[in-house]
Amino acid sequence: MIVITGATSGIGLVTARMAAERGAGVVLVARTEESLRKLANELRARGARADYVVADVGDPQQVRKVADFAVERFGGFDTWVNNAGVSIYGRIEDIPLRDQRKLFDTNYWGLVHGSLIAAELLKTRGGAIINVGSALSDRAIPIQGVYCASKHAVKGFTDAFRMELEHDGAPISITLIKPSSIDTPYRQHAKNYRRSEPKNPAPVYAPGIVAEAILHAAEHPVRDLFVGSAGKALSTAAALAPRLVDKFMELGMFRAQKLDHPSAGPHNGLDSPSGSLLERGGYPGHVAKTSFYTKAMIHPLIAGGLFVTGLGLAYLLKRTFSRKNRSAGKG
Repeated sequence: MIVITGATSGIGLVTARMAAERGAGVVLVARTEESLRKLANELRARGARADYVVADVGDPQQVRKVADFAVERFGGFDTWVNNAGVSIYGRIEDIPLRDQRKLFDTNYWGLVHGSLIAAELLKTRGGAIINVGSALSDRAIPIQGVYCASKHAVKGFTDAFRMELEHDGAPISITLIKPSSIDTPYRQHAKNYRRSEPKNPAPVYAPGIVAEAILHAAEHPVRDLFVGSAGKALSTAAALAPRLVDKFMELGMFRAQKLDHPSAGPHNGLDSPSGSLLERGGYPGHVAKTSFYTKAMIHPLIAGGLFVTGLGLAYLLKRTFSRKNRSAGKG
């Protein structure tokens, strides 16, 4: 049984559908009852065990209600996915502190509430807690500074909580999922303090890749997983040359995060739930349907195969150049 927060949109929605297709039972959590009911009925019609709880993860009592419901309805759960999240576009100085706090209520405190409450039950039966962070958990970018700060906090909490549980011998795996730019309704649901409509910086990946990573972590204990090689590359570059990445961001990232038309309107997921039941956000450019990097991390045989193939190609290239050099020498 899998508990999924933020289940009615984007990554959470794709994960719920994929989990149900694979035979898992799901407890769906979001703020909009109508959307939850529709999704639960859809999954039940496909033969899945599915039910829902209306809850705002920023309220620990409502999160407690989710856990109690899962125990009463299904006898418990073995995986808890902290996926609910909101965002804000704008310069940090332009964003009121009340909105910054509201974002942290969901992105950070909602994840903390879910992790602590899930761990209480899983300590006795074992299982997995999967926290959806971001590639921006490792490297901040401008214009999404408040969101980046919350995802840095998520990473710090997840890493520390994992060590404490491991020290105590708790049979719980804790995984941090770090997606790159994903084509979900993320930007449409964000609160926008810029005049132009937000845009995901390329490259952009399909949400199904994130769902694959989440469900892999539910069955195979893993510390963390990047979704998309772009996120891994950004994290690595930031660790090796942070000031160079700063300059790169300052030159291009302000422009890369806006479209050439005005903002669509005031509605946003920070102030009110959307309940969109949309998996995709309609990114206008190319959306990668797979990530060979993420597949390699999930499937060690693929990684080993790529490594061996790389060695083989290197050996063939070396032999080819050696032959050419010998031939040139004879001439």
